[in-house]
Amino acid sequence: MLSKEDLASRIKAVAYLEGDFTLRSGRKSKYYLDKYLFETQPDILEALGALMAQRRSAGVTRIAGAELGGVALAAAAALAAKLPFFIVRNQKKDYGTSKLIEGAIVPGDRVLLVEDIATTGGQVLEAARVITAAGAHIDRIVAVIDRQEGARENIEGAGFVFESILTRQEMGI
Repeated sequence: MLSKEDLASRIKAVAYLEGDFTLRSGRKSKYYLDKYLFETQPDILEALGALMAQRRSAGVTRIAGAELGGVALAAAAALAAKLPFFIVRNQKKDYGTSKLIEGAIVPGDRVLLVEDIATTGGQVLEAARVITAAGAHIDRIVAVIDRQEGARENIEGAGFVFESILTRQEMGI
C-alpha cells in the first residue's frame, strides 16, 4: 500500500490542476484537485479505501458516500472494511423508487460517511442530514483532502467528527 507521503505525491501528480476554477461552494480558486482523476486510479482508490476503513470506530455498520465523488470511495472503503455501503443522492430522482438513499440503511445504523474533497463541507453536511433524518448515526466524516477553507469548522460546528486523510498543506499546495 502507498505511504501517506507517496499517496499525496501520487494524487497531486494525477489530479492537481492550475488555472481559474469555480468550486462547488461558489468560491474561486487558482487550483483544482480533480477527484475523478485520482479516484479512477486503482492504486490510489485501493489505498484510500483502506485508509478510510481504518478510520472507522468499532460498531460502524455501514459506509456511505454522496454522489458522485463519494461513490467510488464508499465502495472502496466498504470492500476494505467488509461492510455494506449506500449512496446519498444530491436530489431525488423522478422515476423508479424516487429515493435520496440508494442501498439499505436501517434506523440505528452507525455510519462512516466518506467525502472526496472538503472545501466548506456543504455537500457532505447535506448528506449527513439525509442520513440522520433516516434514523442513522454518523460515526464520523472522513475526507480524502481538506482544502483547509472552512470545512472542518463547519462540519464540527454541526456536531460531527471530521477527519481527513490529507490536507492542502500536506500536499504542498
